[in-house]
Amino acid sequence: MRTRIALSLIILWLCGAASWSLAEDNQVPIVDRIDVQYEGVKAVSLQAIRSNIQLRPGRPLNQLYIERSIRALDDTGLFDGISVRTQRVGDGKAVVTFIVEPKYRIDTIRFVGKGTKQRWLTNKIESKKDEVLDEWKIKQDRNTLVEHFQKKGYLNTSVEYEILRNPESGQATVIFAIERGARLRIKKIQFSGNDSIPTKELLRQMETKRWNYLSWFSGRGRLQEENLEQDLQRLRDYYQNKGFLDVAIDEEAIEIGPKKKNILVSIPIQEGRIYSLGTVDFTGNTVYSTEELESILGLKPGDVFSPRKQEADEEAITDHYGKEGYLDTRVVSKQKPNLSTGNIDLVYNIKEGEKNYVESVNITGNEKTKGIVILRELALAPGEVFDTVKMRTSEARLRNTRYFDQVNLSPQDTDLHGRKNLNIDVEEARTGNLTFGAGFSSLDKGVVFAELTQGNFDLFNPRSLFQGDGQKFRLRLQLGSSSNQVLLAFEEPWLFEQRLSLGFELFRLQTDFVSSEYDELRTGLEVYLRKRLIGLWTGRVSYRLEDIEIFDMDEDEVPPDILSEKGSRTTSKVGFSLVRDTRNSYLFTSKGNRVNLLTEFAGLGGSTNYLKLEARGAQYLSPFEDDTHVFNIIGRIGTLIEYDDEKPPFFDRYYLGGPNSLRGFEYREVGPKQQAANGNYEPIGGSSFGFFSLEYNYKLVEMLRLACFYDSGFVNSDETDFSTNDYNDNWGLGLRIFVLGSPLRLDYGIPIRTDDHNDNDGSQFYFSFGTRF
Repeated sequence: MRTRIALSLIILWLCGAASWSLAEDNQVPIVDRIDVQYEGVKAVSLQAIRSNIQLRPGRPLNQLYIERSIRALDDTGLFDGISVRTQRVGDGKAVVTFIVEPKYRIDTIRFVGKGTKQRWLTNKIESKKDEVLDEWKIKQDRNTLVEHFQKKGYLNTSVEYEILRNPESGQATVIFAIERGARLRIKKIQFSGNDSIPTKELLRQMETKRWNYLSWFSGRGRLQEENLEQDLQRLRDYYQNKGFLDVAIDEEAIEIGPKKKNILVSIPIQEGRIYSLGTVDFTGNTVYSTEELESILGLKPGDVFSPRKQEADEEAITDHYGKEGYLDTRVVSKQKPNLSTGNIDLVYNIKEGEKNYVESVNITGNEKTKGIVILRELALAPGEVFDTVKMRTSEARLRNTRYFDQVNLSPQDTDLHGRKNLNIDVEEARTGNLTFGAGFSSLDKGVVFAELTQGNFDLFNPRSLFQGDGQKFRLRLQLGSSSNQVLLAFEEPWLFEQRLSLGFELFRLQTDFVSSEYDELRTGLEVYLRKRLIGLWTGRVSYRLEDIEIFDMDEDEVPPDILSEKGSRTTSKVGFSLVRDTRNSYLFTSKGNRVNLLTEFAGLGGSTNYLKLEARGAQYLSPFEDDTHVFNIIGRIGTLIEYDDEKPPFFDRYYLGGPNSLRGFEYREVGPKQQAANGNYEPIGGSSFGFFSLEYNYKLVEMLRLACFYDSGFVNSDETDFSTNDYNDNWGLGLRIFVLGSPLRLDYGIPIRTDDHNDNDGSQFYFSFGTRF
């Protein structure tokens, strides 16, 4: 259709030029009127057509305006053809007629066939009601529907379409006739010829799984041809990285045997022989000796040959050169079968290039973030050797700031020999949020809140709306049925342009869910310094001044330890902690660990005196390459040591029970209790505790995991008393759901053993947001 319009423009131009050049007195005619002539259906209104015509009656006929009008009409996508006819009517006037061939519009889209649901399928296709009919798009929609049903497990699904056009109305009805194939479940996946690798090991490499009771949630267990093709390539790669370079899996030989709704998938494998690495040679290396390059290789002579390790060694050699500024180094390895030994020999061909230094640093894309905020994250500086490993480290640091959506670091040539610029191109992210919301948890009950956060804050720059200096700011207001909170927090992560963080928090927190017998109000301030010390260890020094008020109690319903704290008490304490964190994710962790060693000293003023010593640790394990199966182990231990013959107040003692500790017990119900005047027992906390938790979770789908857990712990009255005689434990099941950027934890805990102070023999259900560490 575009070709037809282009041809019309050319003819129009030639005809117009010829006719108007012969006009009387060489005068340009005046447009008398503009007509519209339809060919086919009248599916486009006259008003819509005329709004795109740039000619006007009473004005001179302008060939350029005719061309622009045709292009404007064509750009609407509403016409299959457009042409223009001009006619002289005397007295120096002309009539211009636009001849248009409108397209049909879609009036209705219908799906016919067993199991077709109009609303669901409409969302799957691109064509929509009231749009212009595009048959090419209809064909694409047909293919999309076939793929959709095949992914759902309906093999051999056929989809045909029919277009019913109404010439009088210009409307069209599109009918998709769907005939679903059988929806088959995979009963079993079996292999033949896999003499060297167990079937279980091969199944772990595949996305295709057999049907089981979890398939309703995970969606696995249906045969999808696209997934099966990808799985076969994964199996080939797996075999080759085990040394079976000649492995063969013939897709044509794969048998899929249906039996009613269950099918058997049989995959034949020809393993071939195992190859080992023979000799390793290097060519072109003058900067480093062969012996030095051999020392950094992961694949050694005599090892089982692995293409993956071969590629990794290429990168290792490239990085080894890159550390010393040889940016243009190219490493290409070549396999050479050794017919005499039956091994694979390798030759690394190296093109070294020249050594480079950093000339200058150029930053682009930072519209609000200060340049110093970017520069201080760099591991490279002008004048230093251009280390490509440090360049990638710098790129990772900038990404981890979360100030940017995109970060790209690259070397740039200069006019100076052996000097390159470091180019930094960033695309800034949205770092500020103002959120309003409501929530509900098993502890806080119902809450409404408003929160303002800015992750790239600038305290002294109101002109940029307080953005751009990399500081952290948070203001939260929360009102709930069981708690109220006001929190103001600020952090400067680079104090005096050193990697030293200074921050503070002002807070006011009122809760009544810690006990039904009294309310608690905490108001205070905390100031802290944090710095990376050695390796991955981070140190934090803090000072906290806090006023705790206990109120709204009935003296007959609370025990002496709680009654004695009625009113206000001030706590002034300093703290020091060491943290080491290697977790791969703070939300859904699958690998790594976290260790926290904490000590606090209360007694620098105030009316509270004690020493706290505490250790916490968590280890996350994923036995396979993916994160389908994850184990996590959590352990905690701590004690409060009194001095000046003053026992720590009950509200600073240790308690267990609740969504973050023993999930089979009520919140803070595990530990020592004391009898009130009315005979009831109320938890008063202990001075020593220990806690252990083991959890396994399985990924059902991307944002949903099933968990099984065991928790155990004790709380003792005396300091440094770590006896486990009165321990409590529970087991349970849970779900982990990723909601609104945070994990929602649903846990159902069932007690196994309870201590003498705890009469809780019922199960508990908790739901909360966040992680447990």
